Amino acid sequence: MTPSSIDARVRLDTHPTHPSAVIATLTGTQAHIPHMGLEAADWHVVAKNTLVLARIDHEEPYWAADAARELIASGIAVEITPRLREAIDEEWTWADYPMHWCTRTEIREVSAEAQKIYDDIRHGLLLIHAHAHDGHTTVAVGTYLNTGKSIYLHGENHLRQVARTFDSPAKALVDFERIHRDTMRPGPAPLTDTERAAAEARTTVDTPPAEPEPPRPEPETVPSYAADPGDHDALLDDFLDSHGDWSKWRTWSDETTHAIHESQTLRIERTHDVPAHEPAWTIAAYETPVSDRMWHLTATGATPAPVLQELLDHLADGDGWDTAVGRAVDKKAVTASTKPLGWKHTVDGRFIRWTAPSEDTGVQFDVFAAERSSSSAAWTVWAGPSIDRPRWALHASPHVPASMLAGLAAELALGTGTRCHGLGMSAPRQPTPPNAKLPAAAPTSPAPPARRLH
Repeated sequence: MTPSSIDARVRLDTHPTHPSAVIATLTGTQAHIPHMGLEAADWHVVAKNTLVLARIDHEEPYWAADAARELIASGIAVEITPRLREAIDEEWTWADYPMHWCTRTEIREVSAEAQKIYDDIRHGLLLIHAHAHDGHTTVAVGTYLNTGKSIYLHGENHLRQVARTFDSPAKALVDFERIHRDTMRPGPAPLTDTERAAAEARTTVDTPPAEPEPPRPEPETVPSYAADPGDHDALLDDFLDSHGDWSKWRTWSDETTHAIHESQTLRIERTHDVPAHEPAWTIAAYETPVSDRMWHLTATGATPAPVLQELLDHLADGDGWDTAVGRAVDKKAVTASTKPLGWKHTVDGRFIRWTAPSEDTGVQFDVFAAERSSSSAAWTVWAGPSIDRPRWALHASPHVPASMLAGLAAELALGTGTRCHGLGMSAPRQPTPPNAKLPAAAPTSPAPPARRLH
């Protein structure tokens, strides 16, 4: 039988619950051929035609690539998933590795020897008589049942090494008891976290159960100024779809959308992906397409959807040209703009304020700013803890149409919207990185692997 005639395919992928472990899924009428080869290389059978490679040195991707090369050379088709390929190509090393003089290849050789010791213990080839703690790490004494050679082991996980050898178990135990009499315990040491994780990976390849989704909160009806922002981009798209006399274009950087009325004297600028407290909308009117602004208004990213909808409705109704440009903003204009509010009215120096009974929203007119410049932000509409710390805010120049402000005031005072609570989600838990303790010669324990050296 030639290698090319083997009807078998191996798919290699990362383990769903253990970060470094690798799964091999076998298919084909002759899947038993790669099955025997992988099992001989210490891959563990977890289900029919499914094997797992789980090591204590976290080098599974490296050895999976090595296995793939062997299989391909035997004429067996091998598929390596992109995420496993990424793990194979990733360069990493153990942070604070105690044998800092070792190259990456030498570190892997040390780890491979530690892995062999672990596998020999796990498979019953190496019998551990006793263990102890020497003040720095775990030490143990054991005997190979096939050769009768006894050894003294030093370290844990990927740093476990053979420190001494003995001709007989008796000599090994006498020497071990002499050194570690006070901390000596019979049998092998308890499994480390790394060994326990490897054992779990060899037990199952089931995908972890999905965490239940948090219950969807029922939206509550609230005043417009307290409503959720909703989808601002969808609001603008709906407005443009419903009004053919407006057209839009988006900047090359895809950060801003401009909407322009066919007269070219009313314009909307929508800035995407800005923080909630920064301006996300600018609405402006011009006397002619090439003249200066008659008025403008900005709205922050957290502005409630009903409030924005009210503004867009007024633009659609043609209220954008209802302005008193060129004339001073008098008491009559201010009264007409705020009449629908019916809120507490106060005068504080240059500021005239209207505040809701709940004191969490209001309108402010800056007399000084209005007199100083037609382009300054004379009007402030806000909601939140205070005008100095608003959850959202609108700022408008002095000559913004009184009818638009009146409609906005009515929406604030009488309109309603919806708000949902409890939509926050916690960040996903990251898998616990491997820990490794140092041998006695090292002053501290090595940290988990530091990845991506390049």
